[in-house]
Amino acid sequence: MTSTLDRPVKAPTFQGVGAARRAKDVTATVLVSLAVLIALIPLVWVLATVVAKGLPALTSATWFTNSMSGLTASASGGGVYHALIGTLMQGLVCAVFSIPLGIFVAIYLVEYADRKSKLGKLTTFMVDILSGVPSIVAALFIYALWIATFGFPKSAFAVSLALVLLMVPVVIRSTEEMLRIVPMDLREASYALGVPKWKTISKIVLPTALPGIITGVMLALARVLGETAPLLILVGYAPFINFDLFNGEMGTLPSLMVAEMNNPTDAGTNRIWGAALTLILMIAILNIIAKLIGHFSQVRSK
Repeated sequence: MTSTLDRPVKAPTFQGVGAARRAKDVTATVLVSLAVLIALIPLVWVLATVVAKGLPALTSATWFTNSMSGLTASASGGGVYHALIGTLMQGLVCAVFSIPLGIFVAIYLVEYADRKSKLGKLTTFMVDILSGVPSIVAALFIYALWIATFGFPKSAFAVSLALVLLMVPVVIRSTEEMLRIVPMDLREASYALGVPKWKTISKIVLPTALPGIITGVMLALARVLGETAPLLILVGYAPFINFDLFNGEMGTLPSLMVAEMNNPTDAGTNRIWGAALTLILMIAILNIIAKLIGHFSQVRSK
């Protein structure tokens, strides 16, 4: 008579468990893919609508070479040369102030501020608050400070200052995340070789995180280029070219769309959709340039 100890022990089977896991994995994959498709539907719909209605305006021979100066509301023709120049000028001034400020603040928060630093906690708290500030609040603040208090006139430079308030927190957050991704081993290896901290940051940390930083900066710039509230409060719309940032009205692509909203004619509708498509194309070109810069800088840093 054999005892129970002599009987062979059967290995547990995991077929049921494996089938259940595969079923859950398939279900999760289907749900995620369905969510992506649902999110793509309105995006593709909006893009297709803008392209279909704005492409006739872009095919005009004068769209990128002429302004709206001298044209009546119902007259066809004209172009967005003045608005394109104004948008690029305001975005360039905003980037000159926002990019260095945002990157330096992010470097301080990641590399210098520890968890017990009161200044670091205060800076993080203020960045979080500034990230949720509406564009109209930023415009009203610049109006109260720059125009009402200091007495400067309404100008495109005031609009750029309002855009700085909107762009800086986005640059800080994106740069901060990219710097945290850089492995600590690179920093420790540099410190072990006797390299100072500032040189480690400038020669190792920043080049490693540069592609992500550039992408974040371009996303922040793309966000502020389409803002309308600062334009309505801090500067008027001009249908002609104005290269003076400190005096006079200036046309931009968003303000052109707002101005043509009061034009019920077909010419006004075509200009609205054409300006919208031009703004989308300009942002897309900036993002492509950012991707190329990030790619080549990443290749050089290897």
